[in-house]
Amino acid sequence: MDRLILGHAIEEWIDKYPLLDTMIKLEEMLWLNPKYSSYKSVENKLSIGEDDIEAAEERLNRFAPLIAKLFPETEKSRGIIESPLVQISKMRYELIKLYGDIRGKLMLKKDSHLPISGSIKARGGIYEVLKHTEDLALENGLISLEDDYSKLADDKYKEFFSQYTIQVGSTGNLGLSIGMMGTQIGFKVIVHVSSDAMEWKKDLLRSKGVTVIEYESDYNKAVEEGRKLSDRSEKSYFVDDENSKSLFLGYSVAAKRLKKQLDEMNIKVDEEHPLFVYLPCGVGGGPGGIAYGLKLIYKDYVHCFFAEPTHSPCMLLGMYTEKHDKVCVQDFGIDNKTMADGLAVGRASGFVGKTLEDLLSGIYTIDDKRLYKYLKILADTESIYLEPSACAGFLGPIFINSEQGQKYLEEHNLQNKMQNSTHIVWATGGSLVPKDVMGDYYNLG
Repeated sequence: MDRLILGHAIEEWIDKYPLLDTMIKLEEMLWLNPKYSSYKSVENKLSIGEDDIEAAEERLNRFAPLIAKLFPETEKSRGIIESPLVQISKMRYELIKLYGDIRGKLMLKKDSHLPISGSIKARGGIYEVLKHTEDLALENGLISLEDDYSKLADDKYKEFFSQYTIQVGSTGNLGLSIGMMGTQIGFKVIVHVSSDAMEWKKDLLRSKGVTVIEYESDYNKAVEEGRKLSDRSEKSYFVDDENSKSLFLGYSVAAKRLKKQLDEMNIKVDEEHPLFVYLPCGVGGGPGGIAYGLKLIYKDYVHCFFAEPTHSPCMLLGMYTEKHDKVCVQDFGIDNKTMADGLAVGRASGFVGKTLEDLLSGIYTIDDKRLYKYLKILADTESIYLEPSACAGFLGPIFINSEQGQKYLEEHNLQNKMQNSTHIVWATGGSLVPKDVMGDYYNLG
């Protein structure tokens, strides 16, 4: 630990950034973003606009007939990949018994049950595959924007796409979404997985015809090697979870869909009815895109918090020190070993960190043991089964009720409005977990 990090000794870093001490000790904490600003003061700086998100949604709509044809489980929704939003009153009651009052409604956004790949990555990963498909098909005169895209399911088109490869680095879920959609369209798909990837996810990918390359090291290494291999071929496309605007836009469409669900449930979001959203965070693309989309819609009425494992607090490290992707958790002796496989990332996306610099309310860290505890309580109270990483959001409403959370509420004049608030825990994965594996998770809880 005596080596230099960006030219400074570890003691100098802790001196300048005292919260690093808590992070290095692997203790849970809530960090409130000092740069968080009113929407009005930052809207002119935003690099991605509502028109970009609109275009992404239109692209998903164009592909809906093809998705419905390739994946019968989406026929009912006519090829629209969306998840339910449910109120979890029994879970709320249990959490209140354990931790004290949670003022407002507690809801679960079940991206854990998204069709096709059973995780939040079905949003960004599938969207990026579809965008690449459309780009190639338009360039080569296979379709026009007015066509019924379901024709791309025909064998002659699959034969065309089979000359092309899509590659990605993943801890599991992003690889699943890209593998499942990519192979169905006809692409060769190579997924570079880190040592944290679950065995069942690798097996599932291989069963879909995906080539899986495994690495002894962590997520960032898998990305680096995948990018290198992809760069060797003109016909290979690399999905870059760290810097992809396409992935980010695919995730951000979720915000518009969520608004529709809240409206249909007559749940208000305005000055008197604040919305709190808790998003598990790995490299940052998924939660970043969703938080960004929500801020565009609800502006100062929505408060977004990221949740990270105590062993992998990469976004917290990057945003707190403002060094973003210039530092990784391993630099500070934090091991990046967590059972929350989708969140086992040592270096955050600099693109996401910088994009959300003024929009994100804060980040908190959660111990692995708690993930299993929440997994069990949710299964017992609501009969909903999530994977461990997807349970990270449940600590959010509890932190908001803590002494530090109260500071945030005071600062933003929210204390008298909490009775009318809505808390959404974003469940990021779980429905594809094999029964025996889920049984082990439950027993650990």
